[in-house]
Amino acid sequence: MVTAEEQLTKPRPPRTRAALVAVAALLLAAVNLRLAVTSIGPVLSEIRSGLGMSSTVAGLLTSIPAFCFALLGLAAPRLARRFGPARVIIVGLAVLAGGLALRAYAPGSVLFLLLTVLALAGIAVVNVLLPMVVKQEFPTQVGTMTGLYTVALNLGATLAAAATVPLTGAFGGNWRLGLACWAVLAAVALPAWVPLAREKHDRAAQPPAHTQVRVSRHPVAWALAVYFGLQSTSAYVIIGWLPQIYRDAGLSADEAGLLFAATSLLGVPLGFALSAIAGKLRSQSLIAAVLAAFGVAGYLGLWWDPAAAPWLWAILLGVVNTAFPLVLTMIGLRGSSPATVVRLSAFAQGVGYLLAIPGPILVGLLHDHTNGWRVPLALMIALMIPQAIAGVAAGRNRQV
Repeated sequence: MVTAEEQLTKPRPPRTRAALVAVAALLLAAVNLRLAVTSIGPVLSEIRSGLGMSSTVAGLLTSIPAFCFALLGLAAPRLARRFGPARVIIVGLAVLAGGLALRAYAPGSVLFLLLTVLALAGIAVVNVLLPMVVKQEFPTQVGTMTGLYTVALNLGATLAAAATVPLTGAFGGNWRLGLACWAVLAAVALPAWVPLAREKHDRAAQPPAHTQVRVSRHPVAWALAVYFGLQSTSAYVIIGWLPQIYRDAGLSADEAGLLFAATSLLGVPLGFALSAIAGKLRSQSLIAAVLAAFGVAGYLGLWWDPAAAPWLWAILLGVVNTAFPLVLTMIGLRGSSPATVVRLSAFAQGVGYLLAIPGPILVGLLHDHTNGWRVPLALMIALMIPQAIAGVAAGRNRQV
């Protein structure tokens, strides 16, 4: 006889209406997962001028996302176990909306920084819980659904980066309004999660304590964490330094910006296709190894001469960036249940983001010390080797 508890924790096959509601909820949440970060850069000079912000605090704005995602996301499994993932996501989105709205009107830089941390706290728990919701609502379509919500994530990030300046201009140059308007997207996502939060099965986000798996003791979890960390390192280096590498090679600022945009936008269709394919395979090891080879080729091209074939290098690096949707797909596949997936997600992202923090900083230090990009790029080429090894290990057909 199946107990009530087992019925609650068992993944349900998606019904048509319920599936549509879940898809809408996932996409609306995912659109918001990078707005707090990518909306700052375009108007950072105006923010610094308006708040009297020091270079130190401005530097913190670019480094705290990884800290917040790593540390605050670790609380997500416990919250999901107690309240249910959909309820926690609703609170996370509400916290995000509040942080985005309030920080725009902070009178000083310290409060602006603290309210940014508040917004990132909301993002952190949603980051960790979305793979669990995918596993719970779409147990046979993990790859496709992961690909869909990473597409939404990338589109949201690109929208905030591209539209913040025009919005500021539309508000008469008021950067506060230009930033605050992004809170609307987070608020719009809230109602879509209410039907999921009302469902009974959502109360049992995790199994009883005596059946919980200690994911930190499982080699698959560590492989996922290392792979997540190394692919994040590569992504942060591309985001932080690729335009400057091209400009230092003699390319114009406009062309460098277009090349950087190409690496970001290429990941939208490729990420979706890759996740859909990976979700249908028993092992994703070969895909992880091939992506690392693209990374070696792209960084090697930059090392040789960024200006020799800049669009080719940008495309190669855009391909390696699809390691992000791949690792999210693997997290969903490696967990044997939604409860295990959320623990894997918290562990892989928490440890992974901590591992990723030093990378971009070290690249900058090596550049300053050597007055060039060859040594930093040699480091990135070398890091593709452990990334490939971790990806092959994480992609094997095993479950936690």
